[in-house]
Amino acid sequence: MNGKKVILLIAIIIFIDQAIKFYIKLNYFIGEEHLLLGAWARLHFVENEGMAWGLKFGGDFGKIILTLFRLVAVIWGSFLIKGFIEKKYHKGFIVCAALIYAGAVGNLIDSLFYGMIFEQSVPFTTQVAVFLPSTGGYASFLHGKVVDMFYFPIVRDAHFPNWLPIWGGEEFEFFRPVFNFADAAISTGVICLFVFQGKFFADNPENQEALSETGAE
Repeated sequence: MNGKKVILLIAIIIFIDQAIKFYIKLNYFIGEEHLLLGAWARLHFVENEGMAWGLKFGGDFGKIILTLFRLVAVIWGSFLIKGFIEKKYHKGFIVCAALIYAGAVGNLIDSLFYGMIFEQSVPFTTQVAVFLPSTGGYASFLHGKVVDMFYFPIVRDAHFPNWLPIWGGEEFEFFRPVFNFADAAISTGVICLFVFQGKFFADNPENQEALSETGAE
């Protein structure tokens, strides 16, 4: 798989991710929700200050560390993917790496710039954000919040059985996290790497050795 195709794939994923986020940010207020495919598939606007899938990490200082880590990971990933292409790794492996890379870049853009270019989306109001507000953005560089919107509560209003230790009787929901297109790209890439790693590396001894070195087996 040549470099131009990989760059095009990455660019398409980032464009789709950012287009969806811009639409949600400029048209939805925090907590606004609309059904997509019945009750189990929804658009639900939330902003995530931390990691993927709504996880958080260490407050304001943790936010800066996480953003810088993402930045370093993306820079490092650029060299990794270049090396994968030059060494002619399996096409499927390169596609998976591109998905993970593009997803990381998509969320990094939010963290780096969204605080500077968007007005704050205020919880418990119907205020919709403005792009490039005259009063400035809601946060400084590195402090942007990641926009999440996909919500798939396939099972809702259920409860764990009372006999279950620790969680007995507590409310149960599947699938609870709200995520974005970048998160989906990352997850798809990681899952496919695990599922198809035997196929990706079986035919090339050099690739098999590389996989062993990373500890992926």
